[in-house]
Amino acid sequence: MSAQIIDGKALALSLRESIAQEVSLLQKNTGVQPGLAAVLVGDDPASAIYVRNKKIACEKAGLYPQEHLLPSSTTEEALLDLIHQLNVDPKIHGILVQLPLPPHIESKAILQAVSPEKDADGFHPVNVGRLVEGDPVFVPCTPKGVIHMIDSTGLDIGGKRAVVIGRSNIVGKPIAMLLLHRHATVTICHSRTKDLPSVVREADIVIAAIGKPFFVTPDMIKEGAVVIDVGINRLDNGKLVGDVDFDRVKAHAGWITPVPGGVGPMTIAMLLQNTLESAKRFAQ
Repeated sequence: MSAQIIDGKALALSLRESIAQEVSLLQKNTGVQPGLAAVLVGDDPASAIYVRNKKIACEKAGLYPQEHLLPSSTTEEALLDLIHQLNVDPKIHGILVQLPLPPHIESKAILQAVSPEKDADGFHPVNVGRLVEGDPVFVPCTPKGVIHMIDSTGLDIGGKRAVVIGRSNIVGKPIAMLLLHRHATVTICHSRTKDLPSVVREADIVIAAIGKPFFVTPDMIKEGAVVIDVGINRLDNGKLVGDVDFDRVKAHAGWITPVPGGVGPMTIAMLLQNTLESAKRFAQ
């Protein structure tokens, strides 16, 4: 048996087409064009590519993109001033601060300065708390995309055993919360989990978000499981690979995401969707 591929590019394209239609309708009926501000501090090449891709995606979907490309010498005070300006700008409905920030800027202070009503990434403590309570306003983009990908398989998440490998605030923890709210039985694994392979082997759904290439091997996967690979790692030869040993695991899994072309495109699509939803609330 070979797993069916969950095509993130195709899913994201379909979502973006739907978003574009909704953006057009919203603008026609209310005069509101969803606006997304992206803030990049420094010259990290990967971050610059992400921001550029998000701008292109915004333009294609009819959103208003606003870029703020700041030098690495930018002070924390200056960045906080910019965030405040964006918080009160009526043209902006979503704010994205690209991480990582330079070492002299405290990321937590910046993320907490973003208005919870414009926190398109869903990182503000208010939005984290609402997610835990099951009453989210903004759901973090990557976890939101992961749930959409699982749903695309037709699998009913309710009652399934799910294992999340990784406990980051950006991916692991929010994915676990979303799965819990969909009535899955969820286990979070990490570096101190004892006999991790046997725990993962019990899962109907495996989410790999640990940042180690080829960490998930075939002996860890239950026959027919849904395997979502959030990891993206660059090997010495320049090749991008995930946390899952894709070529070998796909013989055991029922469904699997590739890297690249899996979760990545979904993250950007969900950022657009979050901004659209924010603009709808503003219009009301």
